[in-house]
Amino acid sequence: MNDIYERLALSAMAARASAYSPYSGVTVGAALLCGSGKMYLGSNVENASFSLTECAERVAIFKAVSEGERDFTAIAIAGGKTGEEVSGAFPPCGACRQVLAEFCRPDLKVILATGEDFAVYELSELLPHGFDKELL
Repeated sequence: MNDIYERLALSAMAARASAYSPYSGVTVGAALLCGSGKMYLGSNVENASFSLTECAERVAIFKAVSEGERDFTAIAIAGGKTGEEVSGAFPPCGACRQVLAEFCRPDLKVILATGEDFAVYELSELLPHGFDKELL
């Protein structure tokens, strides 16, 4: 599994190159692995009206879902200041954690790229009490 996680982490770091972040100066990339074996990349896309900004994780999920994917295995995330190498973990924001919880199993592997290495968590560790659609 480490080879897959490393490949995802490297893909997430590369996806940062497509980010559009003139306001925050932070670029984030995500690489989502589907059960089908297909990988979807995402990068953050900012807007002057910050509520219209999309995070890299949600871009990757929405791309996959819009292509008919519904089975997700792992997602890697890499972020940092524009023009700088990834030097530490960049965990998903609360909104991204909730979107991941909507579409993914609690055991989804979340790989946080830290530059030369990565840390692996399960989604349930990052969002232990997410809003559950079963409550509706």
